[in-house]
Amino acid sequence: MRDDLKSWQARRHAELAGPDSWLGLAGLFWLEPGLNSVGSDPGSVVQLPGGPAHLGDLAWQDGRVMWQPATGEARELQTDIAGQPTVVDFQNWAFFPVDRENRIAVRLRDRDWAAHQAFAGLDYFDFDPAWEIEAEWQQLSPPVRMEVPNVSGELKVVEVSHQAVFEVAGQPVTLLPMAVSDTDIFFVFRDRTSGKETYGAGRFLKANPAVNRKIRLNFNCAYNPPCAFTPFATCPLPPPENWLPFSVSAGEKKWEKPA
Repeated sequence: MRDDLKSWQARRHAELAGPDSWLGLAGLFWLEPGLNSVGSDPGSVVQLPGGPAHLGDLAWQDGRVMWQPATGEARELQTDIAGQPTVVDFQNWAFFPVDRENRIAVRLRDRDWAAHQAFAGLDYFDFDPAWEIEAEWQQLSPPVRMEVPNVSGELKVVEVSHQAVFEVAGQPVTLLPMAVSDTDIFFVFRDRTSGKETYGAGRFLKANPAVNRKIRLNFNCAYNPPCAFTPFATCPLPPPENWLPFSVSAGEKKWEKPA
């Protein structure tokens, strides 16, 4: 599995080094219902680092976001609620709307960010096959409803219908998923390395869908959430049930921003 891990690490590096990296985010602006100005004017709701004082307006009404440029035709923008959001490009900047529990924010991205400070890469724990764990995928009846906070302090209600059950050094452990889809199972956890060797708010982990009521948890592929790289992300925090009472010395280590 070392080769698979190296391939996964290479994909992570390419993702974070690319023009659409989390490291390229330059702003997060929450919209109000009605018109929201976009431009370099200090009074703009979405403030651009340069360009015209008034580039246009974003109209948020009845769950829809319309982009009305100062010159040109208006068009509706899709948020990320159902996939990739619509991106508006201006010079080396790009902005797009994101939906967070029926609140709309606009993220601003600098596509030329790497020209200022290129991504130097991530540090990892050494590969350890002991952290490739087969877990029981147990159904919860009735399902559990949890209020999961994010780094902005907002709460999202998550309904959990299954749990992963396994052992570490003879100690029984459960992990509750934050999301389950046809393609993967998504976990958020923290452990005794959090805030020391790894990112303080915890790490993410994905697993393939269950087969015969079992899933494979490969903690060698545990990775930092977007908020480890930018203050303009809205990452979920691990619920108390996913605070592991031991060190998971596998996966990505804490990323340190270059001085």
